[in-house]
Formats: sequence, C-alpha cells, structure tokens
Amino acid sequence: MLLPAGSRFSLKHNILSILMTTVGIIANPISGKDIRRLVAHGSVFDNQEKVRIVRRIMMGLSSLGVQRVMFMPDYYAIVPRAQKGIHSNIELISAPMCADNSQDDSTKAARLMAEAGVGCIFVLGGDGTSRAVTKGNATIPILPISTGTNNVFPFMIEATIAGLAGGLIASGQVSPEQGCFRPTCLEILNEDGSVRDIALVDAAVHTDTYIGSKAIWSLDQVSQIFLTRCRPDTIGLSAIGGQLHTISPRELQGLHLTLGTVGTTFTAPIAPGLIEPATVTEEARMKVGDTIFIKESPCVIALDGEREVEVRRGEHVSVRLSAQGPLVVDVSQVMATAQQDKLFMH
Repeated sequence: MLLPAGSRFSLKHNILSILMTTVGIIANPISGKDIRRLVAHGSVFDNQEKVRIVRRIMMGLSSLGVQRVMFMPDYYAIVPRAQKGIHSNIELISAPMCADNSQDDSTKAARLMAEAGVGCIFVLGGDGTSRAVTKGNATIPILPISTGTNNVFPFMIEATIAGLAGGLIASGQVSPEQGCFRPTCLEILNEDGSVRDIALVDAAVHTDTYIGSKAIWSLDQVSQIFLTRCRPDTIGLSAIGGQLHTISPRELQGLHLTLGTVGTTFTAPIAPGLIEPATVTEEARMKVGDTIFIKESPCVIALDGEREVEVRRGEHVSVRLSAQGPLVVDVSQVMATAQQDKLFMH
C-alpha cells in the first residue's frame, strides 16, 4: 500500500532525524557524596551505579536508532564504562574540555553540547548538578535523573524509560511543545539588575559570612527561604514550604518565607534522615517578575541547598522569580504521546 505523499515525507524526515541525532549525557561523578553523609544520613551514590544507569539510558537510545552520544569527561569515565559490555552502535564523542572535578564541569559541558546542537541532555546528579547544567544551557531540553543528595528537581525514574523518552524528544518524534515544559527559577540580582546566579528549587539567606562546606544541614542561621516549588512529601528546604502549600513545577508562582523565633513552627525533613523544626514568621506568594530585596548584609545565599553567593557588607542584592527555567522533558507526557501516536508499534 502506498502512503500519501505527506506521510512519505514525514516518515523520511523522521528516519533522517534519528540517524543524525546526537544526545548529551552529563553524569556528575561527585554527586551523592557531599558532607551530608557525615552530618545527616544520606546514602553514598557510587559511580558504578551511575555506570549502570547510563548503560540503561543507552539501551533505550539504541532501540530508537540514536547513533551518537556526546558526554562530559570525568575521572571515573562513567559513560565509556557504560558502553562496555553492551551491544550498541552508538558512537561516543567526548565534549572538548578538560575536567577539573567541580560543578563548572557540568556548566561547561552543557554549553558545549548546546553549541553542538544535541537534541536532549541527560543529567545525572541532584539539584545542584541540574542547576549547573542550566547555567550553561537555556535552549536544549534536559532530562534530569536523581543521583544526588537533595533530589527535588530531578526525577526518580527507571533509566530505560528515561532513555526512550529522551530519545523520542532528541529525534523529533515527539516535539518539545508536546513533551517538555519550562518551570520557574530564582534569579539572584545585583544592585544594577544583572543576574549573579540562579537556583532551580530554593534560595536561602544564611546569616553566616563564609561559604565553608557549602551544604546546609541546620536552620539556626537561615533567615529567609525563596521557593519555586514545594510539597509535603519532598526533601530539603522546600519541605518547609510544603507544610504550608503545594506548588507544582508547572505553576508560574513561588513562595517566600521569613524564619524567626516567633510564629508557626513546623518540623520538616531538610536533609536525608534529618528532621528539624522551623518557625515561619511571615509567608508570601511570589508571581513571575516579583523581586524581594535581601536585608541581611553581609550574608551568604545558599542555592538549591548549597551556600554559593557571598554578599559583602554594604552590597544590595535581591531575588526575582523568573519564568526562564530550563526546558525539561516530561517523561510521562512523552510516553503518553508515543502511545497515542503508536510510535512503538511495528
């Protein structure tokens, strides 16, 4: 039976797209190993498990005919190890960079992958890794998979399904309009309005003046918390907001909390196995574009659970809720679209 001319063109276009598709994989070898293994009760997420996750991603990609993977180089060689022992025609291309085993590696790799025109970037890590990737890429869909400490932003998902969903997006069989969404983020603004840094889930004002070991495991010196999302069954600082409200990643709003000694006190899991009391003195919903000035100076601002931004005495910074978060693959929506369009039917 002959297909209509439009169908023949569409089918040919899809086949060519698959054959020319390159996806990116950023597997952070440091995620899941920070100080919260000592001060809380977080599990160590070893790199061999990341190898197995990447291997299953690649099996999903291979089944769709994806032929190239650009990966972030790392000291453990996570992606090259993953390819060993599986039958796959996927060509591996290392991002042209030298790794220094810091979060800047993820930012640099994301920028190089975006410049190379990959169709989707798989991100293995926690909230901090996804944040680092977002700083290097604003246009390519990302599919974040949980392998970190605080995993509010990335998905807890079987990697085989992630590989299929990311492959469908990368090859164009499911469009970003059909299978992706863009959540809000928090922008840390300098006095002149320029963006100093971003957070994907939470930003917390810490009255200490030193970054130190970065991770936050106590609320004693936290005076304000800004959230893009929260729900009662989550982990980290967003769990405090989750005792008050539920804000989904797709909602174009956020939440600002002021902490103190007088107000409503909740207990919340702020780190794995660590449940702490928090007293909220004020709360306010944030709309996109709302900007709140930080009164404390000097202070340190923690982004997605880690102290990152030092505010010197006399500096005036603010936090703005932005609609320009990363483009994120909605795995459930992609697979539902694939079912509807019978993309896996032979």
